[in-house]
Amino acid sequence: MTLKELENQILALPPTEKAEIIQSLTKTISSGAKGISKTPGVCGGEACIAGTRIAVWLLVEARRIGISEAQLLQDYPHITAADLVNAWAYADAHPEEIEAVIHANEIA
Repeated sequence: MTLKELENQILALPPTEKAEIIQSLTKTISSGAKGISKTPGVCGGEACIAGTRIAVWLLVEARRIGISEAQLLQDYPHITAADLVNAWAYADAHPEEIEAVIHANEIA
């Protein structure tokens, strides 16, 4: 089966089954995704790109305001595209956590 054939089959599913597939894939990606760490005393213990002080919530917020992945990689030359994939997977798997941290860090 080709990727296109699989995509067509998934698109033909009812919304509830699509949601189940997304949840399953997100769990698989996030459980297999390396490179995100939470270290007490580093960035308040928030999820960061491993070995850095670059918080996942910060990357998510940057993307929301229109900063491209290419620009993020240029601004943070010590992270990779794979780090961004891991950050997006983590954010997708933990949306309440990310939203709470974004809200807590908003400038009043």
